[in-house]
Amino acid sequence: MLRRLLRVVLALVAIAFLGYGLARNWDETTRAVAAMSPWAVLGAFAAVLTGQFFMLVAWREILAGLGTRVPLRIAGRIMFVGQLGKYIPGAVWAYAAMMDLGRDHGSPPRRTFATISLGLVINLGVGISIAAATLGSLEAVRQAWYLVLLVPVIIVCLHPKVLTWGLNLALRIARKEPLESVLPGRTVVVAVAWTALGWFVYGLHIWLVAGRWDLYLVATGAYAFAWATGILTVVVPAGVGVREGALVLVLGPIVGTPVALAVAIVSRLAFTLADAAAAGIAFLLGRRQTASSAPAYADQNGSGSTALTPDRNLSGSPEA
Repeated sequence: MLRRLLRVVLALVAIAFLGYGLARNWDETTRAVAAMSPWAVLGAFAAVLTGQFFMLVAWREILAGLGTRVPLRIAGRIMFVGQLGKYIPGAVWAYAAMMDLGRDHGSPPRRTFATISLGLVINLGVGISIAAATLGSLEAVRQAWYLVLLVPVIIVCLHPKVLTWGLNLALRIARKEPLESVLPGRTVVVAVAWTALGWFVYGLHIWLVAGRWDLYLVATGAYAFAWATGILTVVVPAGVGVREGALVLVLGPIVGTPVALAVAIVSRLAFTLADAAAAGIAFLLGRRQTASSAPAYADQNGSGSTALTPDRNLSGSPEA
């Protein structure tokens, strides 16, 4: 109860700071929003959706590397529908929803758990690296130099042996069976490449709504920095308020605080709508996959463990 109350309080504090900045610059910010081209806003929404698609391809590559190969539409249903849980206070809801959806489509919970965790680590490492490479000259980012220290740590953690050990430790803590295979190094490289492409497409949405055609790299780094700041503030659902504050901190000195606030608001709206649209599209496309065509995993003997491969029956023994 106390932890839930703390999350709510911190979320309200973050939103209050953002609201205070918005109130102080209300007239200028509303004018900045009104001055945005509708085509730029629509393009920003399209860029976010495209970036999410590339992130999905990276996520599906990780899941396949761990042993579960599913069509792209099914991976989308697991990822996009499940991640709506991130808007609920607490870090467990998205994990729980995605693991449950993965089970329905042949992925053991431990494998989905590992895919989510690894995808998050890769996203964080690539995002921080892009922010460090594009924003190194900005004072606001230099003050957060300690975030860059995470990059070598993440690189070490992506080594197959270290990765397997870390994921199995997390699975043991979560009372799940360990992974039965090691993620291939090639899979990590491919997932990093798709993730980086996704980040550079995400940068387009900030670039479009900011209206400064010379700031594409800065826009990409600014959003990467803001996202990393928000995701590391795990107690605030979806980084609400924190991500926007970090974005204003970076862009404010360059484009002005009112414009930066307008960009942050439109960015949050674009991502929220894109999350909903991606989940809806993935849900509808995923319905084409009937339950009988995907081997589902069920608990064995009520212990919470799962069958290792689709060719095992619900008791865990090989099929005759």
